[in-house]
Amino acid sequence: MKKVLLLMVFVLAGTITYAGGYRVGVQGQRALAMGHTGVAVVNSAELGFFNPAGLVYLENQLTISAGVSAVFSEVAWQNESTGATARTDNPAGTPFYFNASYKLNENLALGLSIYTPYGSTVEWEDDWAGSHLVNNIKLQAIYIQPLVSYKIADFVSVGGGPIFVTGSVNFNRNLSRTLTNIDGERSNVTIDASGVNEWGWSAGALFTPTEDLRVGVNYRSEIIMNAEGGDADFENIPNTPLAPFSDTTFDAQLPLPAELTVGLSYELNEKWLLAFDFNRTYWGVYESLDIKFANGVVSENPRGYEDANTWRFGAQYIATDKLTLRAGYYLDQSPVQPGYFAPETPRNDSMGFTGGLSLNVTSRLAIDASFAYIRFDEVDASYDHYIDENGQNVPFGGTYKSVAFIPGLGVTYKL
Repeated sequence: MKKVLLLMVFVLAGTITYAGGYRVGVQGQRALAMGHTGVAVVNSAELGFFNPAGLVYLENQLTISAGVSAVFSEVAWQNESTGATARTDNPAGTPFYFNASYKLNENLALGLSIYTPYGSTVEWEDDWAGSHLVNNIKLQAIYIQPLVSYKIADFVSVGGGPIFVTGSVNFNRNLSRTLTNIDGERSNVTIDASGVNEWGWSAGALFTPTEDLRVGVNYRSEIIMNAEGGDADFENIPNTPLAPFSDTTFDAQLPLPAELTVGLSYELNEKWLLAFDFNRTYWGVYESLDIKFANGVVSENPRGYEDANTWRFGAQYIATDKLTLRAGYYLDQSPVQPGYFAPETPRNDSMGFTGGLSLNVTSRLAIDASFAYIRFDEVDASYDHYIDENGQNVPFGGTYKSVAFIPGLGVTYKL
């Protein structure tokens, strides 16, 4: 009985990787087109996410930036030893953002930002070789942030505000590699937690040492999502005392790591702007995932993530009064370490190639478009912490190939 309960704990423990290395960097079409740089770029209300200290420098009294992207991604897996293969069939993700800024006077601006920095949907083929680890997962976190931006002097400003986060996760996996009911249907569990709410904060500063150079810094706090009373639904369980699984509830803490971004922008002339951002995400907080079930059983599931860096480069060219072109590149380091590569968030080092444009429809309204192609390094990796029905460690591994295409469309309105 104890072994079965511990099996249930470990089966669930590896599933709720709410922010498990799957950070979605699409918080603005203009920024994404420039390699997702923005901490020192003053060109729209997208600053509400990238660095609220810059909102006070926007020329118009009211500025609104809003948009949505479509994330098309695919993961292919192969085990060369067994010849087994599998692919994901992921529906398109639709991360969105809304940013608004209102200048009260030359030294003070207020703002509001709503964005989705964490979230993904991964759906593997039915009965694939890793179904005891994951069949499908859907997770999302929505950030809502009121903002204040204040100019201390002509060359320096500060900004920030509290963050309200609301999130959800839904996950399904088979209970083991062999367990079925009398009809041969694989035993599985679905866990669901919604309405998970917590608070955080962000703060930033923007320096303008010369007319052409800006230097920015922004920090977004760590947020620990406390999922309490989530539902665990067990299906196709055989009628035997050896498998005493029944629907229950669980509690878990889900970490969303802190981020520090520093960067600069430089105007070469009236037409060209160059930008660079360095981002440090403190994934080291994700050492393990603790899950407590209603029956009092507690599990500590190791994740072993490490802090990771992203280097971003972008360029903007004002072609005409109506058309602005942008391009960028970034190198994104994975926080996942050897032995911890789980297929619910198959995440390895990647490069992003981006581009886009803004078209001024009127003096007040512009259409913003972006496109990103993300190429993940092919990796031969494994997850070494699965406990089977006999209480043994059974590593699961193979070669993973991943790719993502992200077109996006937005608008910028000025008044």
